[in-house]
Amino acid sequence: MAKLAETLDDMPGMDDLLSRSGLEFMQDMIAGRLPGPPIGAALGFAPISVEEGRVVFEGAPQFTVTNPMSAVHGGWYGAILDSCMGCAVMTTVPRGSVYTTLEYKVNITRAIPLGTRVRAIGTVDHAGRSTGVASGEIRGIGDDRLYATSSTTCLIMKMA
Repeated sequence: MAKLAETLDDMPGMDDLLSRSGLEFMQDMIAGRLPGPPIGAALGFAPISVEEGRVVFEGAPQFTVTNPMSAVHGGWYGAILDSCMGCAVMTTVPRGSVYTTLEYKVNITRAIPLGTRVRAIGTVDHAGRSTGVASGEIRGIGDDRLYATSSTTCLIMKMA
């Protein structure tokens, strides 16, 4: 992702969103033709690849996302997994439509050591007219260890 939005005015508008398919929108964001959201910079992750039905994010949790027990907060796992799964669903959304997450579930299988580079992979299991279902996982880049699994259901809404 080449550039990130720095203000709400920098964020892509509805015209940017609705004039593209979800896949085109994601491709343009990763290529830097559209600014990306700042959440990834704040939490230390970013999308690195996109294809229809599959999106990959990479990142590393830093000290700023620790909980009172000095471990990576579960919300970090949730944020990167919600991002990769939701964006995977986005790649199946037709031009003129948008999606939103209805629910997601995360199963943390082991703690991610601070600074460990991980890959979060979101894969679409079902893409219908009104719902999308996806699964996700976090794996270590260096060791391929499984750190978490997840699932989501998203609502797909026709806007135009």
